[in-house]
Amino acid sequence: MALQTKKQQKTSKKPIGIIFWVAFFILIIGLFMINRDLIRGTLEETQIPQRLFKNSPAIPPDLSAESFPELPPDLPEPAREPEAEQSPAGVPADQEGALAGEEPPPPEPGGDPETAQPPASLGVSEPAALPPGQISENTPPAQPDPPETRERTLYFIRIDSDGAILRAQVMRKLPLSDSPLLDVLQTLLQGPSAEEQGRNIQNFIPRGTRILSAMVRGQTAYINFNEEFQYNTYGVEGYAAQLQQIVWTATEFSNIRDVQILIEGRRIDYLGEGIQIGSPLNRDWF
Repeated sequence: MALQTKKQQKTSKKPIGIIFWVAFFILIIGLFMINRDLIRGTLEETQIPQRLFKNSPAIPPDLSAESFPELPPDLPEPAREPEAEQSPAGVPADQEGALAGEEPPPPEPGGDPETAQPPASLGVSEPAALPPGQISENTPPAQPDPPETRERTLYFIRIDSDGAILRAQVMRKLPLSDSPLLDVLQTLLQGPSAEEQGRNIQNFIPRGTRILSAMVRGQTAYINFNEEFQYNTYGVEGYAAQLQQIVWTATEFSNIRDVQILIEGRRIDYLGEGIQIGSPLNRDWF
């Protein structure tokens, strides 16, 4: 009985061992299948297969002789175009003279000069002609025409060595416009230039004076000033001088005979200390 029991125990151990090894191999194969990309990358990095089998290189399947079918024996070779003769520097012989600065050979006698083609230039081309009306990017923009001007006469005041107050006539070129009288009077308010001041020419119109409007009715110019026109620090002679500047400058126009002074749109009788301006003033008034 004891011997039989030992045989039964040995018999029962065999299936357990087989099942263990089968499960072990299944586990190894499963791990290999899961990590095959990692194993492949490791083998490529370490180059272990190439070191083990370096004496027996294999021909890649895509480069084997079977992938290149043989050509038929009677297939002619493709015709080749004759190549231009090259100089040692790699330049065609017919262009070597152009690089050296030599002139091209004259046309053969008897040839038509109109149909003869000049040799091709090396990298230099003539600028293409632009269509009519089209402007090139390098063309400078057209400059506008300067405005048309006309010479105008203005009157300032000059004080001579004896202290006498005299009219001083100056000329200015002003652009043509639809309101020439207003343009001339605005220029008069700006005063004399530096060169004119060097000749002792002055402006007696009070500072801060502005022209509110200027119009012509018949032969009378109605010039409307702000209140600053009423205050002249030079007294009676200063008031007379500023009126003389306005009247003589305005009556330079052929269609103006006299000037009516207005202050803030109103006609006043007197300017300063008893100078009457309630009626139009002309050149004879001075």
